[in-house]
Amino acid sequence: MKKRLLTFLLTASMLLSLCACGGGSGDNAGTTPPPAAANTDDANEPAATGWTPSEPVNMIVAYKAGSGTDNTARVLSQYATKYIGQTVVIDNQEGGSGSIGWTALSQANPDGYTLGFVNLPTLCSNIVEGLGDYTMEDFIPICNHVNETSLVLVSASSQFNTLEDLVAYAKDHPGELKASTNGNKASNHIGAQLLASTAGFEYTAIPYGGTADQLLALRQGEVDFSVAKEADIASMVSELKVLGVYDTQRMENFPDAPTLGELGYYDQWYGSARAIVAPKDTPQEIIDFYAEAFKQAMEDAEYLDAAEKAGVTTLYMDPAATAALLDAQYTFCTETVSGLWND
Repeated sequence: MKKRLLTFLLTASMLLSLCACGGGSGDNAGTTPPPAAANTDDANEPAATGWTPSEPVNMIVAYKAGSGTDNTARVLSQYATKYIGQTVVIDNQEGGSGSIGWTALSQANPDGYTLGFVNLPTLCSNIVEGLGDYTMEDFIPICNHVNETSLVLVSASSQFNTLEDLVAYAKDHPGELKASTNGNKASNHIGAQLLASTAGFEYTAIPYGGTADQLLALRQGEVDFSVAKEADIASMVSELKVLGVYDTQRMENFPDAPTLGELGYYDQWYGSARAIVAPKDTPQEIIDFYAEAFKQAMEDAEYLDAAEKAGVTTLYMDPAATAALLDAQYTFCTETVSGLWND
């Protein structure tokens, strides 16, 4: 695990340098996040800046309760409360591949009492596809929370035991296999398309309201395969088989699952990041307060233990690094994702 993290951070450092120089285009630029900021000692008190909230803070999650985003948000909010000094209330506003919640977030009062999680690359792909009435400039980055690698999944009872078996069948039966997704051209749909386009097969994508519904459909046998992230399946690993991982080396928790690149398919890291943002025009002192408060929460030993048990891969980034991540993901969606479909 330490070797994998070191490799990831070295690769990420190269990306951040490219972003700073005005580069960072192409597959790596869109899929590998910048490095986390250096850790500091824990401080079990609210972050010390010129502004502090005097009432509960609303955190918009653009997916339903029980989804991967919701689960990770609730783990963090439980421990962030003591550093923020107020309760963090999760507000699920699901629908439209995240667009309903993100529209509400973009229109919220920039007073520090409404924040939200944005999912990457879905936020960016929604903007590129015109699925929401908001732009990248409508959000101010506070910090990144998690980074998660995508996985190719089938149900435990599936006839497919290897990714090669699934690809071979798909090639022999064009369009027959069905894949559940978390929305049209959302993150998990992009993952499925990356596999199909590089492996050379056709399939039928079935969009669901979010990852929770997508994985329920897979487990119930409504579809043949799916793409999701490790934290998404933490509570249902025994019901699924992991056939492949979107990384440059095998994952510690799934050592028998090959990387897609090993099999000659997509050979870059791909997955999702989940970042915390505020509506545009939020004052800088508020952004600074929350960046420090969430940093302290993500370094809290109790939080880290709870996150590990929940399968949450924490990767804190400060506002500047998170802004670079958002820019890189937008570039990935405009330069790579937009070419995956021949509309």
